[in-house]
Amino acid sequence: MQTILGSGGAIGVELAKALTAYTAEIRLVSRNPEKVNETDQLMQADLLKEADVFKAVEGSSIVYVTVGFPYHLKVWRNSWPPFMRNVIQACKEYDCKLVFFDNIYMYDEHHLDGMNEDTPINPPSKKGLVRKEIAGRIMEEVERGNLTAIIARSADFYGPNIKQTSMLTETVFKPFSIGKKANWMGSVDFKHSFTYTPDAGRATALLGNTLDAYNQLWHLPTAASPPTGKEWIEMIAKEFGVEARYQAAPKWLVRILGLFMPIMKEMVEMMYQYDRDYEFNSDKFEQRFGVKPTSYEQGVREIVKSDYRN
Repeated sequence: MQTILGSGGAIGVELAKALTAYTAEIRLVSRNPEKVNETDQLMQADLLKEADVFKAVEGSSIVYVTVGFPYHLKVWRNSWPPFMRNVIQACKEYDCKLVFFDNIYMYDEHHLDGMNEDTPINPPSKKGLVRKEIAGRIMEEVERGNLTAIIARSADFYGPNIKQTSMLTETVFKPFSIGKKANWMGSVDFKHSFTYTPDAGRATALLGNTLDAYNQLWHLPTAASPPTGKEWIEMIAKEFGVEARYQAAPKWLVRILGLFMPIMKEMVEMMYQYDRDYEFNSDKFEQRFGVKPTSYEQGVREIVKSDYRN
């Protein structure tokens, strides 16, 4: 049995699709799980409850964590550490492997241009400190020989059928689809990598089912030479056949908007990711598995075709 904790999000759905290449026994766990594949087993659970986590993990050979808690610092501080503690304990109890889908928030802000698996850990944000803590807890257990695990790390992501969890979807694709201006956080002059969610799902499934990939950190396949914000906007506008109109939101404006919009308040501490080049390197994965990520042009084309032209 291969189990996905937090199966309803963008990554969980793509992962469930990809796992059918390796097993017919897939368990999807969330508050309101829905089948992705006909043979999926569904388990309703509150993953903030220890008993529910243990019940979800029991009987699994591999557990994938793709949970996405609400994007609020207080929620992250109160939810991530105890949740991961329970997951780790359950994996140890039932002798199953763990694959944790992670982001780059713990990286040093001065090393975002060319991030790889050796990028220094020095989170500049409070959310980054939470991510550092939980990733560190996993690797500590690995180093002690108590746990077999993978950390699969992604850049910001984009892809088809994403609901409110992709910056690119919310600020560019959706506005263009209804005739409005695009928005961009920070300056449009810097490069910004995005990981394509179908690539991330396939790669996470491949890692989970490759024995010698364990007890390591992997960057998931992400196209090289990312566009700048302006180039992203122009590329997406071209695919929609609209004028590339946009407005940029500098940090001071995001701070003001945060007085009225809670989600914008949460974005202020993350603005450093948009005032410098943000380039994600996945050479390790590509060279090991011979897999090339989807190009940005193809990714944009597939999203517009899937989500806006049906």
